[in-house]
Amino acid sequence: MTETLPLTGERTAPGIWHENYWFARHDAAYRWITATLPIHRTGRILDAGCGEGYGAEQLRRAGTGRVTGLDYEDTTLRHVRRVYPQLEVVRGNLVQTPFTDDAFAVVTSLQTIEHLWEQPRFVAECARILAPGGTLVLSTPNRLTFPSGNWYHTRELTAAEFAELLEPHFEITQALGLHHGVRLTAWEDEFGSCVDAQLGAEHDQWDENLAALVRMTTYEDFEIRPGDLDGSLDLILVGTPTGG
Repeated sequence: MTETLPLTGERTAPGIWHENYWFARHDAAYRWITATLPIHRTGRILDAGCGEGYGAEQLRRAGTGRVTGLDYEDTTLRHVRRVYPQLEVVRGNLVQTPFTDDAFAVVTSLQTIEHLWEQPRFVAECARILAPGGTLVLSTPNRLTFPSGNWYHTRELTAAEFAELLEPHFEITQALGLHHGVRLTAWEDEFGSCVDAQLGAEHDQWDENLAALVRMTTYEDFEIRPGDLDGSLDLILVGTPTGG
């Protein structure tokens, strides 16, 4: 089993059964990137706000070559170096990174921008470090559907607000939403919101149906598609720098 970081509520991680729904929801976006975008033919890749490191490692295993994980917190970075030794790991501020202009062919940053105070500055920094023709992939919880109260989030976004944030520096080439797939939807038709149920009680108080659902959830239980962005769980934007 992968060595895990302590849970703080700020990030998720693999290998923790009661976090499995959230991990699978994050994992689905990384899986979509490696399955859909031609990253195996690109140059250097940055995972900005890499957290536990599982996403950056997935990008590396997809055959992308040199993958760098950027984060600010020392304990997290020590963990990444120990558990994923083939990743390059750099400590730095996401709004003022230590990289040169045009350093990366791809920048990914999933479920990160909602944690930042200076969101426009981060988007501008992504544009600076991306090479011309490069690809940016960002994801964030949809404010219209995400439960309120996560004090680690400085500003959550709607689809329109997310796009408006990127447009000064990027041409948005894909706008997608992450949704529950058939199995999760069927469960919720019978029992109600699985997110509300998880947040409504400590995991040791969950009933058997909820605990079983969480344990069994995988990335395949989520769908990523265009359309109905306001009804999606998470928002994903793909863009290329405009030079603006």
